[in-house]
Amino acid sequence: MDVLGRPLVDRTLPLLAEGYAWLPNRMRDTPGPVVRTRILGRPALALRGPEAVRFFYDERNVHRHRAVPEPVLGTLFGHGAVHTLDGAAHRARKSLFLPLLAPERVAGLVDHVTAAWDDAVPDWSGRGAVVLFDEAATVLTAGVHRWAGIPLDVCEERATARDLIAMVDGFATAGPRHLRARRARARQEARLARLVRHVRTGGASAPADSVLDLVCRHREADGAPLDGRTAAVELLNVVRPTAAVAWFVAFTAHALHRWPGHRARLADGDVPFVTAFAHEVRRFYPFVPFLGGLAARDLYWRGEWVPAGGLVVLDVYGQNHDESLWGDPYAFRPERFLGRPVGRDELIPQGGGDPATGHRCPGEGITVGVLEALAVRLARMEYTVPQQNLTIPLHRVPTRPHSGVLLAAIR
Repeated sequence: MDVLGRPLVDRTLPLLAEGYAWLPNRMRDTPGPVVRTRILGRPALALRGPEAVRFFYDERNVHRHRAVPEPVLGTLFGHGAVHTLDGAAHRARKSLFLPLLAPERVAGLVDHVTAAWDDAVPDWSGRGAVVLFDEAATVLTAGVHRWAGIPLDVCEERATARDLIAMVDGFATAGPRHLRARRARARQEARLARLVRHVRTGGASAPADSVLDLVCRHREADGAPLDGRTAAVELLNVVRPTAAVAWFVAFTAHALHRWPGHRARLADGDVPFVTAFAHEVRRFYPFVPFLGGLAARDLYWRGEWVPAGGLVVLDVYGQNHDESLWGDPYAFRPERFLGRPVGRDELIPQGGGDPATGHRCPGEGITVGVLEALAVRLARMEYTVPQQNLTIPLHRVPTRPHSGVLLAAIR
């Protein structure tokens, strides 16, 4: 029931129709940054704002275990992934990923990705035109595999990139995109499970202290190693998000086309501005619409209530476009991040909270580092942008420029 005693209306169909705009539209109809509704038959409480982020990521309030729907597990995250755990089990599994946040690790990945980019550009210049989204995905796939110590033949890079992108592209929909995502996950889990088995039985080697080595040697909270399939899932949870930076690379090219005045400062390697530009791309452009969990107990937020087991939803896209936080949020202004620290629970394109102890994406530093490097390279490239459809439909999740950003006459 709502505050007037009326039954809560199920909003699943508007969610599917409106995509990123769904929660912001609901928020505009309420006096505060909280909405009570019903999704997939469950009562739901939708929140926004830094205090809401802290409330959402407090495990006393919200659990992830059993909160991620099977269609998302079967495509995006994988069954048994770190995203589905809570408490000691989550902290033990998260410890596998935390070493990847070290600056030298991030720098190593950036080096591998930029080397793959530099190797690819001469080929792009020899073609009439390229779709940047597709080419960036292949570059990112090649770079992250080399960095992670996972063998991948050059002839397999493009097909593997298509599978990694399909897992992200099909998680939030039904029909052909979703089926492609499931088939892609099955192929890649099988490939990496075979690799883990070969490493553990001596049939293949893993470079010392590589991601592959860490996953093969990881022990859970009970001291047991990861089974082969779960090990494959967690390897994919390193390589898949890195390939997904292709979305932000396409958005970067879109931003440089719409606001070319930023190109010179990027090309000059103005480090504070490059970082600010990366943050503004992640804030301004739509990537994650919202995040969900299950109420660990009967919860109250700003006078609104959701029962234990109900959904708690964090409005990611809405918060990144909240006027009270950003002022003029629909203007693309990297300068907003110059001279001010980025609030941990303000800018949440990849979730909020503490990445060391909570569910915030541990690969966020990787995303920023890779995006900074590739934004500079894009700004230094010479190319033309042919006539094309560059619209970014908000009803599609995840969305991207319709054309994938076609570039021609690359030098």
